Amino acid sequence: MRAFAIDAFDFCRLKEHAEGEVAIAELGRLAAEGVDVSGVLHWLLQGDADQFGHARLRLSVTGTMQLMCQRCLTPFAHRIATQSVLILAPDEDTADSIEALLLDDAVDVIVAARQLDVMLLVEDDALLALPFAPKHENCPDQETVERLQGAKKPSPFAALKDLKQ
Repeated sequence: MRAFAIDAFDFCRLKEHAEGEVAIAELGRLAAEGVDVSGVLHWLLQGDADQFGHARLRLSVTGTMQLMCQRCLTPFAHRIATQSVLILAPDEDTADSIEALLLDDAVDVIVAARQLDVMLLVEDDALLALPFAPKHENCPDQETVERLQGAKKPSPFAALKDLKQ
């Protein structure tokens, strides 16, 4: 994975903006979740400060990747579209105090080093956007799925019932 590092606190202080595209194949953890890794993710990062003056990053990630449907076992296109707000803290103690001050679950507080790899943030956001059990809204071969779901499996306790009699 190619790294794109920024000085996170200066990026926010200067209200900088960066954007780009990264191939899914370059993001190892994300690529391992997909069937076909030929897609790309577009990302946009903006730095500023929140109402309390804390350094804040706004990250949006969009793209499409191929996942395996857990119902019918065929690939399908999953759309990734995330927007995250990250408050930066220089250490754990400061992060804890900021977290207590904010009381907002939509905002994440992270401990950031001066050199922050943006590609790791992009990959983390995309991973969090993946469903736990990926599946089509409506599987293309619904008959097969219904047949598999409707097939009555013998109970493992049926043999015990016969032994009991």
